[in-house]
Amino acid sequence: MREPRQERSKATRRRLMEAAVECLGELGWNGTTVAVIAERAGVSRGAAQHHFPTREDLVAAAVAHVGDEQIVELRARAAALPAGPSRAEPVARMLLDLYTGPMFRAALHLWVAASTDESLRGVLVPLEARVGREVHRVAIELLGADESRPGVRETVQATLDLARGLGLANLLTDDTRRRGQIARQWARILEPAIGEPAGTTRAATSS
Repeated sequence: MREPRQERSKATRRRLMEAAVECLGELGWNGTTVAVIAERAGVSRGAAQHHFPTREDLVAAAVAHVGDEQIVELRARAAALPAGPSRAEPVARMLLDLYTGPMFRAALHLWVAASTDESLRGVLVPLEARVGREVHRVAIELLGADESRPGVRETVQATLDLARGLGLANLLTDDTRRRGQIARQWARILEPAIGEPAGTTRAATSS
């Protein structure tokens, strides 16, 4: 039985977005043309442009798509963690690892290119703002932190800023060991901000 057209279209879009991230990480912005992405995805250039009229459209969709997948994975991994301050270190590790994969490498190429390309910057700035807000919101959720308390919002944002900096340090050499040491220390800073993770209720205790 033939795959429904809507499902085929969805699968093609997904292949194109995943190929765009791979190409950006390997070839940079200048080497990531629609033709190159289409070839990597196994579709024609015309088919790629049917789904995404411009390279900027395709890359923006790819960044949003992979960012959404990262957030889903973060939530799934955090769901198994205990409530309270004991979750500080594993959550810190997850957040500090967030900017170490191919997605961050691709995003970095985009940021550099957008600094001198107005059309790309116009697409990227609002997208990065949206992704940044969502990642911050998920960090608050995973930590169970209360942003109404003084300093909590700034501490969470500092965690994400630290993660980006560590992501840069990891580009040329494997920085896993040092990042783990920093995560342990940073968890001590996060512990006072930790509460119940969003969507959970504290279990009743019995004597």
